[in-house]
Amino acid sequence: MTDTTPGTLPRIAWIGLGIMGSPMSENLIKAGYPVTGFTLEPDKLGRLADAGGTAAESVADAVRDADVIITMVPASPQVEAVAYGDDGILAHARPGALLIDMSSITPGTSVGLAKAAAEKGVRVLDAPVSGGEAGAVEAVLSIMVGGERADFDAALPIFETLGRTVVLCGPHGSGQTVKAANQLIVAVNIQACAEAVVFLEKSGVDLPAALDVLNGGLAGSTVLTRKKDNFLRRDFAPGFRIDLHHKDMGIVTDAARAVGAALPVGGLVAQLVASLRAQGDGGLDHSALLRSVERLSAHGEAAA
Repeated sequence: MTDTTPGTLPRIAWIGLGIMGSPMSENLIKAGYPVTGFTLEPDKLGRLADAGGTAAESVADAVRDADVIITMVPASPQVEAVAYGDDGILAHARPGALLIDMSSITPGTSVGLAKAAAEKGVRVLDAPVSGGEAGAVEAVLSIMVGGERADFDAALPIFETLGRTVVLCGPHGSGQTVKAANQLIVAVNIQACAEAVVFLEKSGVDLPAALDVLNGGLAGSTVLTRKKDNFLRRDFAPGFRIDLHHKDMGIVTDAARAVGAALPVGGLVAQLVASLRAQGDGGLDHSALLRSVERLSAHGEAAA
């Protein structure tokens, strides 16, 4: 069971120390949580240890004594790989432990994981995030959660260490459904911003000035605030990779089809994301959607 001794913070196992997982786990360490981590990248384990965490040699080693287990991995196959099997989380987590999956995966995968975990006495929340690398570093993520209210309440101090907006959206899988909608909105917004950038530049407008005034009105958005410098500098170092947004657009289009929701604009943007990935830009930040517009418009370096 979770350690409920007054003044004692729960022991956390963190699985997945990528662009998002590393800063998020470090924020928990800064807040005083004991964190044991595992990832497939040895250098990331060294970073965790340097931050004050403990590096584990396996998933089993990381989760065995944990009160709370947090996974932050790329997609459904990776969640299933670390959760199931003889070496997985469910085989080694203690009954009563709380498993919080903060990856962005299909709602169905989250529902299935919750059912399988319940048979082992492990509680589950799906809690994907929005805010990108900057939001993870600054601990201002938006966290959308699916699961039981009691488990959400127990996890709330952890969530509030990682993010600014934390909402229980409904039963298991609801967090992932809301995250899918989030990714739809973000992709469409980035595409609109990219088209505006090329339109403004080809019209001879002072682009920095134009983006500043646009961001001060109804056209303003978190996307424009966060990605403005990417557009201006053509700096597409990955904060959130096209590869991952391609995966997320597949999730939202499949989920929408299942419930009979039409996504005419979302479907088009999903194709544009897929096209950019097919052209070899999958490892770039999703603000690189600008490159597709440049190619279509015979404008800029991407069109050369």
